[in-house]
Amino acid sequence: MYSIIDIETTGGSPKTEKITEIAVFIHDGTRAIEEFSTLINPEKSIPPFITGITGITNEMVANAPKFYEIAKKIVELTENTFFVAHNAGFDYGFVCEEFRQLGYTYSREKLCTVKLARKLIPGLRSYSLGKLCSELNITLSNRHRARGDAQATVKLFEMLIELHSLNHPLHKALFKHL
Repeated sequence: MYSIIDIETTGGSPKTEKITEIAVFIHDGTRAIEEFSTLINPEKSIPPFITGITGITNEMVANAPKFYEIAKKIVELTENTFFVAHNAGFDYGFVCEEFRQLGYTYSREKLCTVKLARKLIPGLRSYSLGKLCSELNITLSNRHRARGDAQATVKLFEMLIELHSLNHPLHKALFKHL
């Protein structure tokens, strides 16, 4: 089982910035079977340049749940799953830090679709989500919003699984090393 996750944040560092939106798609290796997404009140101001990228405003998150209010849902949803994200280190680092600040150690095995794409589709000029989606004809709507980017990552993940099953019979071995 896989948790395909995307987040939006107030900035680039999990130590000083906070999550403003999260989307989680639970995937059984064939299709998404459950979905959760919400804005999150970061309890700090969203810089204008971040609002310019994501479209998420301080007003939009003012009455959104705080991370601690959705933390249990995230733990339960992602239990016994791989944490899958495009540039997984970024998303995973923020999620882990949010939990650390609550006194909880969040730990999941990670799978990065950037690393997986580099192995299965070598030689591309860029492995950004936007460029990969364009290259592979994956619809990417609502760019730089957690649900839109997570939906595109689901489609990318499914294509990579398909490529993987065609090219690499040792499915579990390859996934384990990414």
